[in-house]
Amino acid sequence: MCLCASVSLWPVDAQQRATAPANEWRQFRGTPQLTGTSAATLPPTLELLWTYDAGDTMESSAAIVGGVVYVGGGSGDLLALDLASGTLRWKYATGNLIGESSPAVAGGAVYIADLGGILHAVNLADGKPLWTFKTLSEIKSSPVVINDLVLIGSYDGNLYAVDVKTGRQRWKVQTKGQVHATPAVQDGLTFIAGCDSIFRAIRVTDGREMYQIDSGAYTGASPVLDGDRAYFGTFNNEVLALDLKKRSVVWRYSQPDARFPYYSSAAIDGGRVIVGGRDKAVHAIDTATGRAAWTFVTRARVDSSPVVSGGRVYVGSSDGRLYVLDSASGKKLWEFEIGADVTASPAVAAGRLVIGAQDGKLYVFG
Repeated sequence: MCLCASVSLWPVDAQQRATAPANEWRQFRGTPQLTGTSAATLPPTLELLWTYDAGDTMESSAAIVGGVVYVGGGSGDLLALDLASGTLRWKYATGNLIGESSPAVAGGAVYIADLGGILHAVNLADGKPLWTFKTLSEIKSSPVVINDLVLIGSYDGNLYAVDVKTGRQRWKVQTKGQVHATPAVQDGLTFIAGCDSIFRAIRVTDGREMYQIDSGAYTGASPVLDGDRAYFGTFNNEVLALDLKKRSVVWRYSQPDARFPYYSSAAIDGGRVIVGGRDKAVHAIDTATGRAAWTFVTRARVDSSPVVSGGRVYVGSSDGRLYVLDSASGKKLWEFEIGADVTASPAVAAGRLVIGAQDGKLYVFG
């Protein structure tokens, strides 16, 4: 393990932002609460501006900071691309394949994990390595940076907190299953929905587990936080709403005639939870009642996690298309045929939408 120089840290007030600012998208789902919402404004009709061929399946979702796109290619390269032109600024080879782990940018570093179980810290300016931290199994979770810690889950069953400056472990919490999901953070606690069916609240400062809620099902999706509520879908074909104060399940949403699991992570918009399902549909659920507000059906399963910006929902589907939906009604406003499965999630910032596909290409719209 090599050590890095001191870097500036993610601002503390980032913990309180429920919506990603218009000019940046620093991590998976945009904010530490994983809300999947952006203050950016996109054109009513999108235009494909450029593509970049990374050479292998792209399941990692991008980060956008300072006019640069950071994204993991399936072949194992972390790429830094100019947002305006698509020109490669630098390339960092992890030495392993990269799956769904998506980069997080904080201070002078970008963080990403690989399927070899290694978390990498890379210098933002030139792509040079700062440090690495090795877990005991593959990582599909995305890093979340809070204050001086990087939080990351591993298939070895642990949630880790790693020092941003040194790459040394500060604490870990062992679960009873793989930690696939990305941790959500709010008010000094981090939350993970687990493959062991347990939703955990863990204190960020020292890794102390504060409480558990039994979800009753294997969970691959990451939770979204909205005040005293958490929402996520499960492999028991349900979307759950949890009350974090009462530490109980508020409601369970399911489609009796379509028994398919939820792998997509939800977005929050205007009193609705919006999430993709393996029933080929995008679901909008009323947060108060747990009832369907609208459903939009695609031609294949929706593992991509939707992003909401300017009253519109942006989401990919394994039918090879990127969809734009009206967030109030679910009406389709626009679609673009990529021609390959789109399981990565959109990143939206600075008037651009960035998304990868399983043809190995990154697509940038504006």
